[in-house]
Amino acid sequence: MTGDQPRPGGPEAARPPAGEPDEISAQADDHPPADPPPGWVTFDCYGTLVDWRHGIRSGAEAVLPGMGERLLAGYHRHEAAVEAADPPLRYRVVLAETLRRAAADEGITLDDEASEVLATTLPLSPVFPDVAAALRALRAEGWHLGVLTNCDRDLFAITARRLPVPIDLVVTAEDAGSYKPALGHFARAAEILRGFPGPWVHVAQSYVHDVEPAERAGVPCVWINRLGEDHDRSRAATVRANLDDLPAAVAYAASLGADSSRSRDLPASRSRSGWRQM
Repeated sequence: MTGDQPRPGGPEAARPPAGEPDEISAQADDHPPADPPPGWVTFDCYGTLVDWRHGIRSGAEAVLPGMGERLLAGYHRHEAAVEAADPPLRYRVVLAETLRRAAADEGITLDDEASEVLATTLPLSPVFPDVAAALRALRAEGWHLGVLTNCDRDLFAITARRLPVPIDLVVTAEDAGSYKPALGHFARAAEILRGFPGPWVHVAQSYVHDVEPAERAGVPCVWINRLGEDHDRSRAATVRANLDDLPAAVAYAASLGADSSRSRDLPASRSRSGWRQM
């Protein structure tokens, strides 16, 4: 499902064997309750469930062979500034403009066709190998699953078909009216989930785009530190290097009191009508 309304009905799946805990990144006091209450687990998609870096790098390689890694680094430098445009740009435009700026740093001018390559490659980026077991295990425990993504609906719809389980709730940048780390995604999700019982936990790789805003929104966050970054771990409920021990991490985060997020005075999500197509 690619709209911003939850799917009807409860999740169902057979739980695969649980992964081993990550002994290095797990916090010492991370002992979840035996029977965690069912609720909602939302995810960032690109970087957490899907190898976003692979998608950017391979797209850049397709138009400028041998320069994928350099353009990936340039993309990181420019994306936040492009996403900060007011009124905001559609994400496929963000992808194209950011790649143009990264190429310009290398003295290269990209034409429109070349700069639009990322809108094709990003939705086809590979799903991380630890995702299927983790999502199926959460389903088996009764959790509903959502995605809060800095993406357009049409682009995420392509990725959603490649995920191993259905997604119950999707909030895109179009729905939120802004890009993370702004709080629009969390505000929109809080509006939708307010009538649902149970805790809400967010799971994400990006510290800046997800861990920090989740803390500001009052949503306990499981930080999936895939890149081994050095940030303040205390802003997350718990930290993992991957999704291998995700059900236990989610249960622990839920035990910290996820329901507080629903009563936070979050800013209202913005109308989609002001988005620039460009």
